[in-house]
Amino acid sequence: MTTAAPTRGRTAIRSGVAGQHPSLHSFHPNERRALQRIDWGARSSAAFYRSLEAALDRGSESGSVDPVRNPYTPGAGQHPPELAGREREIQRFGVLLERVAHGRPERGVILTGPRGSGKTVLLNTFRSMAVQRTWGTGRIEARPGRSVRQPIAAAVRTALRALAPRHRAPERIEHALGVLASFARAGTGDGSDRAAQAGPRRGPGTDAAAVPGRADSGDLETDLSELLLDAASVAADLGAGIALFVDELQDVPAADVSALCAACHELAQNGGPLVLVGAGLPHLPAVLSAGKGYSERLFRYARVDRLSRSAADHALTAPALAEGARFDADALEALYEASGGHPFLVQAYGKAVWDLALRSPITADDVRSAVSEADEELAVPPASPEHRDRRPRGPVAFPPDREVPGSP
Repeated sequence: MTTAAPTRGRTAIRSGVAGQHPSLHSFHPNERRALQRIDWGARSSAAFYRSLEAALDRGSESGSVDPVRNPYTPGAGQHPPELAGREREIQRFGVLLERVAHGRPERGVILTGPRGSGKTVLLNTFRSMAVQRTWGTGRIEARPGRSVRQPIAAAVRTALRALAPRHRAPERIEHALGVLASFARAGTGDGSDRAAQAGPRRGPGTDAAAVPGRADSGDLETDLSELLLDAASVAADLGAGIALFVDELQDVPAADVSALCAACHELAQNGGPLVLVGAGLPHLPAVLSAGKGYSERLFRYARVDRLSRSAADHALTAPALAEGARFDADALEALYEASGGHPFLVQAYGKAVWDLALRSPITADDVRSAVSEADEELAVPPASPEHRDRRPRGPVAFPPDREVPGSP
């Protein structure tokens, strides 16, 4: 049994004529979506009334797609409902965690890709995997021109605090926190001989007395190597590890990049169970190579890029099925043609078409209307000619080195 379309919507539709679009602001969302389906610019009355009839028929059917339950999540660092197309990297990182915890050497991981490709989401997924394996973890987001000394100190402190409750030798934890205090203090300009002679001091953000003579030279490369070695030794006591995650790694100052690479090199030679995982834009490998030439061998580089057709389809259909909805095959084809597999656009167009569609299954007509509306909302200027060959396909496309609005 079908129900009549809302009276207000029917009245407004009856008063419409070809070429005139009524104001939609006063209508319920379902009514607005029905009105948007009418071909107000139809060249003939017959075409106009055909589109009107179709809008009314679809609006009266059951099984509507509820915008409140929209599962798609376009946004900066927001985890999609289905992390499709990244299974290989997730599996490889799981192997890395197990190998390092068992004393096997492994390189750190560097994720590179354009904005909106899902690097931050994958970085956070890796961190969750490490936490599930009882590793100590810490995360920072680099900022241009800002030294990493204090952010690294905060991240290492978080990791050590996660390990502390399981450690049977509290003095080992206290010593590591003391070295951390020395490291943090050395970056405040309070590491002079006079200050040292005044007795034990506590580093910024720590609650342990600084350990004199360890990680307090003021040279970031030396201090960072000593700090990470001591922190790794605490994790080794537990048969676990420490993973430090650095987002926007390309923004780390050049001198600090060199120090990070040198510290990771020192760890690799000593077999310490501490892993650095970084994420950044496509030029990040060049930034690391400029810091230390051996960085090409120090890390494993993973490109995070467009989704394949099957992965993009899965990213859309799995969340829809969980809500009792589905896509027509033509709709999926149209969505991939529009997004080019760009992860942010897959989510953005998925959200837009869900909000616009009146019922399941979602059709190619729904997609065409939604993509046009989403493109207007994104309002991204066209890419410069030199970037066009690297753009994802579709009406809205983003070159790798340009910001995607609201994207991770």
